[in-house]
Amino acid sequence: MRLTSINDITRQHRHIFLAPHLDDIVYSCGGTLGVQVSSGLHPLVITAFAGGPRPGQQLSSLALQVVRDWGASDAQSALRVMEERRKEDSAALDYLQADYLWLDYPEAIYRGNPGYYTSKEQLMGGEVHPDDRVLDRELGNMLVELRDRLPDTVWYAPLGVGHHIDHQIVCSAADRLVQRGAKVYFYEDFPYVQRDPGALEKRLQELGGAFEYNLVEISEMMPLKLEAADMYRSQIDSNFGSRETMHRLIDNYARDIRPVETIRLERYWLTR
Repeated sequence: MRLTSINDITRQHRHIFLAPHLDDIVYSCGGTLGVQVSSGLHPLVITAFAGGPRPGQQLSSLALQVVRDWGASDAQSALRVMEERRKEDSAALDYLQADYLWLDYPEAIYRGNPGYYTSKEQLMGGEVHPDDRVLDRELGNMLVELRDRLPDTVWYAPLGVGHHIDHQIVCSAADRLVQRGAKVYFYEDFPYVQRDPGALEKRLQELGGAFEYNLVEISEMMPLKLEAADMYRSQIDSNFGSRETMHRLIDNYARDIRPVETIRLERYWLTR
């Protein structure tokens, strides 16, 4: 069920998943959502960057390059794409029976005039623009306020593997929860984590500190996860090339965490 306000979040939401984008949680944690729902829990997904460009906004060359993969050519058509992506997210999370809340921060490609990020190298691996630090603070403050209201909540946040700017911001905001003693499980950002075999270890070293991992078996939930991933139709070609490739990559990654043919897992990292 879609929530419309932070005020709609209640104590029944004991597990809150923080998503930079509309597809991230299903790709990275969809099996865990299924396990929790089957156990009678009410997981909640909060997506930070669910907003599009301003009407009439002059899109940067990078934004145009990205949105053309989605069949858009200007701000107006990019807004239509975002509306379609929200419908996809609703379908997937309703299918998994998870609650969800969309924040209206625009994605990185739409921020700044001129744009803060001018190349895919900056978007995926660059430094967060100084003017974007306000988003980090605002998100962090919102999460801390929620944590104070819901002290028993368990949180799930992106580890930031792949260094997408929006993933870095949400990871940093979630660190404020860690600093206040909240239990935060950091998930492995899919599909970025499977594109570079050394990316996960590199990211853990960058974050410093000591981490221990927690495994969630999702073997029975894998068909459910794949069906939910199918619902993000607009993202399949640009992220994976085909539905068949997406299924293979998701299944292989879940198997290779602990290579047993019949076992599928999702892995989370917790600071010691």
